[in-house]
Amino acid sequence: MEFETLLYDVVDGVATITLNRPKRHNAFNLTMANELKQAWDAVNTDGDVVCAIVTGAGEKAFCTGMDVADVASGDAPKETAGQSRKDAPWFQLTAIQNKVWKPVITAVNGMCCGGGLHFIADSDLILAADNASFFDTHVKVGLIAGLEPVGLARRIPLEAVLRMAFLGGSERLGAAEAKTLGLVGEVLPAAELLPRARELAGKIAQHSPTALARSKQCIWESLDAGLDQALGDTWDAIVEHSACPDLEEGSKAFVEKRKPRWVPYTG
Repeated sequence: MEFETLLYDVVDGVATITLNRPKRHNAFNLTMANELKQAWDAVNTDGDVVCAIVTGAGEKAFCTGMDVADVASGDAPKETAGQSRKDAPWFQLTAIQNKVWKPVITAVNGMCCGGGLHFIADSDLILAADNASFFDTHVKVGLIAGLEPVGLARRIPLEAVLRMAFLGGSERLGAAEAKTLGLVGEVLPAAELLPRARELAGKIAQHSPTALARSKQCIWESLDAGLDQALGDTWDAIVEHSACPDLEEGSKAFVEKRKPRWVPYTG
């Protein structure tokens, strides 16, 4: 697929989405927001895609949020005025926001701040280059530090979220500290970041696409429910999944000592 602000490719069951505005520190404008929705739709509906990697172009930044030039010009707010949260393109950036349940690995290759934190809050696995940093500049420019910190509060201690929101970027969370807090799972030298992301994605892509997607959906949706409801919903999903051919295929492949032939998953 060809995009103006993204790079998109699929290799061996893994889709890689690269935010491709390095001169703007991969900040998203309205075009990128709309293209991300298209890219996630492609991930969701392509039976050859089992999981996805998200990263940024260049060496300095993963994503620095909404492009302040768009905000300053008034064009972006004008085009999206009056839209509900779920309809606004600024809330359709990530797999979770688009209800895409295929696993996602985010490879943070530099600065990640403001709206870029959506990708962190909504990712399944997060790897960071050792030069990565995390901060939130909303209050610095008079905006509410709201949506991204609310998502992050489900991943890391509340005090760490509030510190990030209130300091407005005057202090930054480094990659090592982010790992200590549990915000990222691994910290690597920059040159090893994408190879490791692809290694993990390749391992994930060997498994049943349907089982992976339904497992992810059960786990993420449990965060919005009480334990009893979450377990009940998960049980219902397990019962529904019993009709999937992958259950029988997985057992046969194990007994016959061969690779399983999974059915594609297309959302």
